[in-house]
Amino acid sequence: MYDEDDMLPISALQHYLYCPRQCALIHLEQVWSENQSTAQGRQLHDRAHEAGPESRGDVRVVRGLRLCSRELGLSGQSDVVELHHPRPDCPLDEQACVPGLDGKWTIRPVEYKRGRSKRIDCDRVQLCAQAMCLEEMLDVHIAEGSLFYGQPRRRESVVFDGSLRELTSQTAHNVHQLIRRGVTPPPGNLSRCRGCSLIGSCMPERTGRARNAGLYLRRQLREALACDPPGVNGHE
Repeated sequence: MYDEDDMLPISALQHYLYCPRQCALIHLEQVWSENQSTAQGRQLHDRAHEAGPESRGDVRVVRGLRLCSRELGLSGQSDVVELHHPRPDCPLDEQACVPGLDGKWTIRPVEYKRGRSKRIDCDRVQLCAQAMCLEEMLDVHIAEGSLFYGQPRRRESVVFDGSLRELTSQTAHNVHQLIRRGVTPPPGNLSRCRGCSLIGSCMPERTGRARNAGLYLRRQLREALACDPPGVNGHE
């Protein structure tokens, strides 16, 4: 169990799986820069939070719910949590008592994303972490949730199976280790750098090539020699 002072943002898991260096820059070095994509994503989240609670038939919609898991050492805020009346065949462990509401409810977290579905699991892990926080808070099992992507404007269902839960727990552990070590890792998958708002601060082309001090010094020397015209500083 983690102490309150050790809590990390749920969003750090998404950042870590997308790029550990991005995660360290944001959550360790406190570096942040906004581009068009992050601004649009922030506006999408703001609209989701500002709409307020509502009822749609048998569904209650709660927005901006504070989340926390002592087991994972995570805290954050949900975009949307849907409360559904249980189906007749719904397992008992998926039915929760919710403070302020009568009866039992099944829980479905919904996370809003600006772009499209990704091949990597960073968004699915972020959503699963929200579900695991809710499970700990409400003593309930949550079977699945949804990712709403803004460009196709449709939902993607996410089943919280054993492999996704294991990946989520391991990622939370890795992020805690990263913050505890206090060392920003070098760039990894450079193909993801183009759309990253931190590319100006990260400088992946420079830091990615400088894998060690020797390589860095040799590169710097080559660049310095290339800048000197013939006959200057003894170079012919």
